Amino acid sequence: MSDSFENTGRHCGCGTGQRVFLSLKHCAQQGFTLVELMVVIVIIGLLSGAVVLTMADPRGRIADDVDRFAGRAGAARDSAIISGKPVALWVSATAYGFERRDGGQWQAVTEGPLATRNWAGDTRAQLGSTTQIRAVFDSVGRADQTLRFALERGGNAVTLRMDLDGKVTSGE
Repeated sequence: MSDSFENTGRHCGCGTGQRVFLSLKHCAQQGFTLVELMVVIVIIGLLSGAVVLTMADPRGRIADDVDRFAGRAGAARDSAIISGKPVALWVSATAYGFERRDGGQWQAVTEGPLATRNWAGDTRAQLGSTTQIRAVFDSVGRADQTLRFALERGGNAVTLRMDLDGKVTSGE
C-alpha cells in the first residue's frame, strides 16, 4: 500500500475480522462509542433538571399567597388614605376580603384588587379559635389592631403579621 493512501484513510477493525483501510466517513457510520452516548445522556439529564427546577409549581407556593395578601393589604391601606373613608380587611380560613364604609354601613368590595379572594390551592389560614379576624384602616392609614395568623399548605406553615401601619411580614 502506498503512503498517500495510509495518510488519507483510517484503519478500522470492522467487517469480518479483516483489517481494511476505510475512509473516516465509513467508520463513523458504524455508530457512537459508549463514552459519546454517556456524555449525551449526562447533558440531557442536566438540561432536564434545569427545566424542572425553573418550572412553577402548578399549586403555587405559600410565599405567593403571602405576597398577594401583603400587596392587597397595602392597597387597602392606601385606599383608606386616598378616599378618606375606613377600609376593613377580614381573613377567614378559606378567603380574605375588604369592605368600605359607605353611608354609615360596611359594603363588601366586589371589584378590583380589593375584591374577595380565596387562598390559592389547598392553602388554609389558621386563625385559632375564631372563624374570622378583622382590622380596619382609618383615613390616615392606621389599623385599629394588629393581625397575626398562619397560612398552612401541605404541612408547611408560615406565620403572617400585619402591624398597625399595614405592613405585612412573614416568618417560617
